[in-house]
Amino acid sequence: MDDSLETLKAELERFGEANDAATNERHRRMLNITRDTGEFLAVLVRATAARRVLEIGTSNGYSTLWLADAARGIGGSVTTVEFAEYKISLASANFARSGLVPFITLVHDDAGRHLQRSDPGAYDLIFLDSERPEYPGWWPHLRRVLRSGGLLIVDNATSHMKQMAPFVALVTADPEFATCLVPVGNGEFLAVMTSS
Repeated sequence: MDDSLETLKAELERFGEANDAATNERHRRMLNITRDTGEFLAVLVRATAARRVLEIGTSNGYSTLWLADAARGIGGSVTTVEFAEYKISLASANFARSGLVPFITLVHDDAGRHLQRSDPGAYDLIFLDSERPEYPGWWPHLRRVLRSGGLLIVDNATSHMKQMAPFVALVTADPEFATCLVPVGNGEFLAVMTSS
């Protein structure tokens, strides 16, 4: 692992914790994934050979670094979507420092709009860590843009179980998906498309 990238990740972990402890304004909080979740994501990208990764909810780019470093290792890349201008600015600066810019496409847009514009089967793996109440409305587009055999990973499945329940129920009820809940970090809900 790249020492400078590890240093940057550790710095972002400290920044995220200090920043989030200092403000209650959701749009100013980083709400980063935990380190063990980052390690888990990196393993899943490599294990599934996911060369076309979509992340919804960039924040300051901490989770993106885990995804992009793993994607780089298998000849892939990450498209990450963020709506908040403040966070786009932070993420851009962090990506520039990371050495991973060639493997990251940062999209400043509404996630729902980006999903609508994406081609069917465009992504091998989708990491969803954004506005949880929007997920059920995004589901038709999420399932359309995920390739057959593709993997959806959703953060905060145990930390915000009640808020996630409508989306989890929707995906679990879909006969074309196999699902499970993994108790890593804030809880990861996984869904794999088993047929086209």
